[in-house]
Amino acid sequence: QVQLVESGGGVVQVGDSLRLACAASGRTVSDYAMGWFRQAPGKERAFVAGINASGSSTIYGDSLKGRFTISRDSAQNTVYLRINRLKSEDTAVYYCAANLGLGRLINEDAGTKWGQGTQVTVSS
Repeated sequence: QVQLVESGGGVVQVGDSLRLACAASGRTVSDYAMGWFRQAPGKERAFVAGINASGSSTIYGDSLKGRFTISRDSAQNTVYLRINRLKSEDTAVYYCAANLGLGRLINEDAGTKWGQGTQVTVSS
């Protein structure tokens, strides 16, 4: 089992940058692909970015590559999501997720583990 705790959310201004962190704990964290999803008010949860267990491969949701960067620090069991040039439409609850397979994580299969979420509010 793996447990996930997000941090770094808050109220920011349009055009700012923000880095979210997800601290993972558990015996086999290094075996897990990790990722970020977000859920905006009134919308379904959507995939943002994912990274495989070794950190050698990343993937991003549609139209998000460029402003979003996912990375992981295996020594610290932490995955990060940096968001540049924040827009009002980035306002959402951001969830960290983990799965033994990156494809399975993207598909949110039953084996996906979830954090509690962190709120990001982009104010103009």
